[in-house]
Order: sequence, then C-alpha cells, then structure tokens
Amino acid sequence: MHVLVVGLGKSGIAAARFFLGQGARVSVTDAAPRQNLDPDALKYLEDHGVPVEAGSHSEALFRSADRIMVSPGVPLNIPALAAARSRGIPIHGEMDLVRGLIKAPVAAVTGTNGKTTVTTLLGKLFSAAGKKVFVGGNIGTPLFDYLSGPRDAEVVVVEVSSFQLDTGGHFAADVGMLLNITPDHLDRYPSFDAYAESKFRIFSTEKEGTWAILNADDPEIMKRTDLWPDPNSCLFVSQQPKIRRGAYLRGRHVVLTGLPGLTGREEVYDLSGTSLLTPVNMQNAMFAVLAARIMGCPPDDIMEGLACFSPLPHRLTLVSETNMVRYYDDSKATNVGAVYAALMSIPGPIVLIAGGRDKGGDYNILAPAMSGRVKAMLLLGEAKEKMAAALGHLCPFELVRDMNEAVQRAANLARSGDTVLLSPACASFDMFTGYAHRGEVFREAVLALGRP
Repeated sequence: MHVLVVGLGKSGIAAARFFLGQGARVSVTDAAPRQNLDPDALKYLEDHGVPVEAGSHSEALFRSADRIMVSPGVPLNIPALAAARSRGIPIHGEMDLVRGLIKAPVAAVTGTNGKTTVTTLLGKLFSAAGKKVFVGGNIGTPLFDYLSGPRDAEVVVVEVSSFQLDTGGHFAADVGMLLNITPDHLDRYPSFDAYAESKFRIFSTEKEGTWAILNADDPEIMKRTDLWPDPNSCLFVSQQPKIRRGAYLRGRHVVLTGLPGLTGREEVYDLSGTSLLTPVNMQNAMFAVLAARIMGCPPDDIMEGLACFSPLPHRLTLVSETNMVRYYDDSKATNVGAVYAALMSIPGPIVLIAGGRDKGGDYNILAPAMSGRVKAMLLLGEAKEKMAAALGHLCPFELVRDMNEAVQRAANLARSGDTVLLSPACASFDMFTGYAHRGEVFREAVLALGRP
C-alpha cells in the first residue's frame, strides 16, 4: 500500500515511521521549501528510502496514493486533497487511524484553553495511582510514536486539537472532555460556529460505557445541546453547586456528586495544599479529578497527584515581584478567551502586554474583563494596530517595537501593587519561534530590570 503523509511536522514524521514499520510504501509532501524542514527528519526519510516532495503539493502525487494521512496543521481545502477526494482516495488524520490500535482506556481532552494543563494533570493523577500512563497527542509525543513502541500503557491520555478532530473519523474516547469554547483559529475556520462544531466532534462516535464531561459554566457549550452526546453519558463541571452529576467547587474544594457508586453521598478533594488555586486551575482540577475518579483512581491517590502537580510554564506564571509589582508570563494565551480568563483571575490594576500575529479573533470580547482592571496597554507585533482600534478607547495604550521595550515601559507605568501581565491574545510567529520563546524573552527582560 502506498501511504502519502502530508506535512512533515512532529506528527508527520511519527506517521511515516509508523507506516514504514507496517511495511507500507511511504511518500511525504510538505508545502514548505526543503531548507525550512527538519534536517534530522529529512535524513531519517532519506535513509529509509522515503521520497519527499518539498515546496508544493502536486496533485499527481496525491492521486497516486492508496491512503493519505494529513497532519493537523495542513488545511483541508488545498487543491491536491480535493483531487484525491474526487478519486475516492481515503483521507485520514492521526486520531482516526490510531484508535482501533489502542487497547488501553483512552481519556481525551479538548477545548480552546486549558487542554495541556488538564491532560498533564490527569496523567499525574494516574501515575500517582500506580498506573503506567501514556500522555501525548497534541502535546509531547504523537500517538503514532506510541504505536511504534511496545503499546504497554494501562491508560492513554491525549490532548486533541480541533484540527485533529476535523480528521478524527471514528475516533472515540472512553472519557471525552470539552473544557470550553471561545473564538480561536478563525483564520482557518469560516465561522465561529464551524470552529465550535469541530470541538464537539470529540463526542461524535460514542460507544457503550463512555462518558462525556462538559463545562456547565460555558454558554457556548450549554446552548449547543443538539451537539451533545447521549444525556445519560454526560457529566458536568461548574464553579457553582448546581451540578447533579459531576463536579463543582465549594470554596477551595472539588466536590464530586451523583456518580455511579456515590449514590447519596459526595466526595471532597481539598485543593488548599496544592498549586491549583487560581480560578482557571481550580476548574482544570475539577475536570481532571472527575475523569480520574470515573476511570478508577482511588481518592487518596488523586489527592497525592494534586499535591505534587506544578503548573505548566507560560500559563499565568509569576516571573518576579520587583518594587512591589508582580510580573506574570501568560504567553500561552494565544486567543482572546485565554486572555479574558487571565484578566478575570487578577484583581488589577494591570498593565497588559499583548499583540502578535492575528488569529481572526474578536478583541472586543475582552472589554468587560478589561474595564476597571487594565490601567494601560502595551501593544506589539503585527496585530497591534488592530488591537488598538478595538480596545484603545478603554485605557491608555502605546505601540512598542519589541518585548524589551514593552517590559521597560511597563515597569515605568506600573506602581506598587500593580501587575504587569504578558497575555498576548495572538500567535507568536511574527516575532518569535513559538509562545515558549516569547515567554522566555519576556522573562529575561523582566529579570534584567533588577540588574545594574
């Protein structure tokens, strides 16, 4: 069988490696020029006799394939894929192809924000329960790499993006989680509704005994009841004690209620001794605790996992407190929903550093969270003028050239008790190699403030 892998990112090279191991004849194509591709990946493919088409997608190559595996970052409307569809050639994504090969129970996490934290935390809870767990998917290790190994995990926890769900086919998780839906990736989707429907695909293939966990506080989730799975399989999380089946917050405690085996009583998990006490992370903890419990983790082990978890970098991470001003790195906030959540977690006054490559989001959504909190904005990157036009009437703002200038100006504007918050609402690729690089540049600039 001739398998064509489209896209030579991390998931693409993992797919090529997997299909080679299955005895397939593999070709790879990527729209980027050869000099922009990973040289180690190119060397591996060359050593294994895999032809690589770089700089374009030729329709002839697509029509020659028996099966096509599309990497998540590849738009599905490119002409070469249309040519393949016209010939009836099967087109798959990673999630569609791997699910039938994974024998362990699968927990899958999607949503606009919080996916990586919930996925990582859930993996920690299973590890604390003594389970051999694989954590990967959209973060870390692609599922094809797991399948190329011994496949010996007792539990598989995967982060799933909307792009992966678009080509997810018959993927079905034992526990699927939809954390939230706010505008994102509107540079790729024709509308917000189309993006939201993509997220709900995590529930599109149900089987007996599976569970769906949804956010009862998210209006976009709650108004799309026609996209919900079977109500008998739904559990909910909420900041308020309005949940009959699922998890809610009581102060600093996660309370589970109405679960099978918990009839007539509740289970309580105290977050006081953990590093999960921001509103966003307490919500993340509810999802992870609920999923771990219904997948068999004992309460004591869940508490141990919560206690040893450390928040991930670049997600409302305190970098420094200098001259009574707190500096937070929230570089992972690449969409307006993440920035909204960050602003609501900080009482203010805030000097906000934002901007980057525009992703098509509506910056006006930030207005309620900014009012009474943000005292000034420092805007950088390709989207700075667009952000200024949308939000500049809410507070004083300045357009800056780079991150160093932004931090210097923020330090001059901030007063004792203020917070300087990097929360961009944009992608980073106009000025940085990724959100982590952006966060590190911010961190270095902040730490340099105290140096002579």
